[in-house]
Amino acid sequence: MSALPQVLIIDDEVSQREFLQSALSFMDQPCEFFGFVDWLQSVNEPSETTGISLVLLGQSQLPISLEKLIKDLQIKMPAAAVVTLGEWAEASELPEEIKHCLIGQLVMPFTYQQLVDLLHKAQLYTQHKLAGVGDDSSQLFPNLVGSSAPMLKVRQAMAQVAEREVNVLITGESGTGKEVVARNLHDHSVRKGGPFVPINCGAIPADLLESELFGHEKGAFTGAVSSRAGRFELAKGGTLFLDEIGDMPLPMQVKLLRVLQERKFERIGGTKTLEADIRVIAATHKDLEQMIAEEQFREDLYYRLNVFPIEMPPLRERVSDLPCLLDELLGRLQAQGLDSVRFHQTAIDSLRGHPWQGNVRELSNLIERLAILYPNGVVGVSELPERFRHVDEPDPDRYIQDEVDETVVPQAVAANSTALDLLPEEGVDLKSHLESIERSLIEQALAVNDGVVARAAELLTIRRTTLVEKMRKYGVQRK
Repeated sequence: MSALPQVLIIDDEVSQREFLQSALSFMDQPCEFFGFVDWLQSVNEPSETTGISLVLLGQSQLPISLEKLIKDLQIKMPAAAVVTLGEWAEASELPEEIKHCLIGQLVMPFTYQQLVDLLHKAQLYTQHKLAGVGDDSSQLFPNLVGSSAPMLKVRQAMAQVAEREVNVLITGESGTGKEVVARNLHDHSVRKGGPFVPINCGAIPADLLESELFGHEKGAFTGAVSSRAGRFELAKGGTLFLDEIGDMPLPMQVKLLRVLQERKFERIGGTKTLEADIRVIAATHKDLEQMIAEEQFREDLYYRLNVFPIEMPPLRERVSDLPCLLDELLGRLQAQGLDSVRFHQTAIDSLRGHPWQGNVRELSNLIERLAILYPNGVVGVSELPERFRHVDEPDPDRYIQDEVDETVVPQAVAANSTALDLLPEEGVDLKSHLESIERSLIEQALAVNDGVVARAAELLTIRRTTLVEKMRKYGVQRK
């Protein structure tokens, strides 16, 4: 990404050309200038005019029409706007297909505001043209899944800021993929050769957060048996990702602000001043402006972090991305050695109607659960958990269920074709059967709770240590 769009001056009147160059230089606006002969002879390929957003077209001493000039400019610079220097009599007679790029005229002498206004018009024209033909942001961030309009907006914002050394604040609901955005920004920044160091400010107790961020020296506090580098040191030359910054305690916010302002810090208990050679990207699902009003978040820290905001859209606002998200998440399951599933179109239609309060994280959880329940199978509407069924089953007759005393076999054990309280005629290996059921329930409880053992144990109404022993017994791993 170039720092500023350039202005091209094509004019045979040297004094006028030099005056324009001086005016643009005073505004710190990059520009190039040519006479008409030099322009037509030296510039042949569109690649040689990359970054040009405005052409100031003066009078030519050559017998060449304005129509031919503009057609030549459109071939070489399809996103550039054109402004004539003075009046061209034939401007009103131009064909409509090329007339749209002519956004105005600049008559000598002109004012500073007139020039700024034309630069603004050219900027909007170029942005519109680039949006019309698309840009390379979708190729620039391949790990960011989705091509919907909200995600295109996110990609464009990322493309603007990726290579700039400014702090970024990523907002959005939990589970929308804020860390994915942060990692992509790092991978396409000038610091991509350095480390990407994340820290969840809400997952670390307040009394330990300072040590985690800045490190400590041996003996600085009880339990500090050795010196330890903090995240600011570990991220040297790279990016520090402060996730859930809204959960940071107020006293810690003051210390963080000082480091961001001075770019220096000390370990706890240390006297040596260290340089904070990092780029900071922060993220939160909270409304920081509301927290500022309630005096729960420092306003000065907010503006220090929120130099460039990027808002992640919730999944319910980009349901058109569901098919590609499903492909991506299923591919990750297979890469982890798990079985995959295929989705019937009616199941996808049902998922489109789900509110997705948990966003992409909720979708990932669902897919992992379905992969356990229906390994290498096909998921239709009836295979979805009940709360994900937002359309009627289109063909209920295909679901043939055996009835035993008018009791339907529970779905959880349907794969074994044996109900918990129904003894098959051929008998059953009771120990193996019970272990199979127990293992299946443990895997489901872990899948529902994102692999959090304590929550799975609570769901199964057993002690955490008991669940850990059973997981070890059956070889069940947290996903």
